Amino acid sequence: MNQEFKNESFRDDYTFFNSQEAIQRFPFPFPEDKYMYSVNIEPHTKGPNGSVYEFPIDINEHYVAEMKDRAIVLSEDPLRCQALPHMMLAQWDFLELVMTSMARDYPQWFSLTADGDRWHWINRPLGIDQRFTFGDTATLPCEPMEYVGRQCQGDFSIQDQRDGQLWMDAGIITSQADWSLDFDVGMNFMQWHGPVPLAHDMGVFDRALRFLLNLKNGHPVRRLNWTMTVNSRLDTSPENYPKWGRDRTTVSLANVGEKVHLRVELQALWRLPRSNAILFSIRGYLIKMSELVTVPKWGRRMHRVLQSLPTDLIDYKGITRYRDTTIEWLSHYDDGKPTSAGCGPD
Repeated sequence: MNQEFKNESFRDDYTFFNSQEAIQRFPFPFPEDKYMYSVNIEPHTKGPNGSVYEFPIDINEHYVAEMKDRAIVLSEDPLRCQALPHMMLAQWDFLELVMTSMARDYPQWFSLTADGDRWHWINRPLGIDQRFTFGDTATLPCEPMEYVGRQCQGDFSIQDQRDGQLWMDAGIITSQADWSLDFDVGMNFMQWHGPVPLAHDMGVFDRALRFLLNLKNGHPVRRLNWTMTVNSRLDTSPENYPKWGRDRTTVSLANVGEKVHLRVELQALWRLPRSNAILFSIRGYLIKMSELVTVPKWGRRMHRVLQSLPTDLIDYKGITRYRDTTIEWLSHYDDGKPTSAGCGPD
């Protein structure tokens, strides 16, 4: 992949935008013209060349800018990265998975050499050259989860498995969609999913937990989740709600195309080999409505999906204030024609 990393921002002047290539590979989440919450889990195996599924960890044109934004968030709020003491082995598991994947799949940007426990990591886009001893935290500038989490797109939480439950006992979360690591750390699977409407009554989380407790090493899985956001802000955390909450009141027919974004999370889960913990990656992608409608199928379907959403989901996803305005704007891109099955462009 020939890639130039954008010099852009996800705050203040919001200079973020997607290239045509990034639009075409965007993980559009709707396989039909309506939406209802579902688990939609599938094996996290290699996908088509150039797609977001090509490699286990996707690096794209926003890499450097996203890592700069993560550094800003962590400098302002160090509690966005937390790990309980018993999670150190899982932190090293996480570091190994990320470094080996990135070095194998993107050798033009990353390299990793290992001589026993003596490792040498090079990150060319961020100008990092680090020699360290695997398993010895003193040889890194910070704990391993934070060290590698500052160099990989997406948020990450690590779940410890015990007592027939998964417990969110570690994470580096700086671009979450209105939830708080500081609040959720130490909670179990059912507790941190408590606010999600409809899915509990449908038994979705009971089935998902049973599935994940039996997740095997070497057989990661993935799913898509989505919400919407105003402006291309990555950090829509409860802690910073005063900074971004009011943006929801600024949407008008004149600015929907640039302000309103579909926010899709490619969520993947790995069983970690040493600790037996589960790594949960939340890789976020943003697309403006003006970019989305350049794919005619997506413009039609987005209009129809927003029309069909249950009230509980509209409230939960925080789109009540600007949903109707966005639907009206999108109506100009819905000619009433049938859409083809599946998520990809026609």
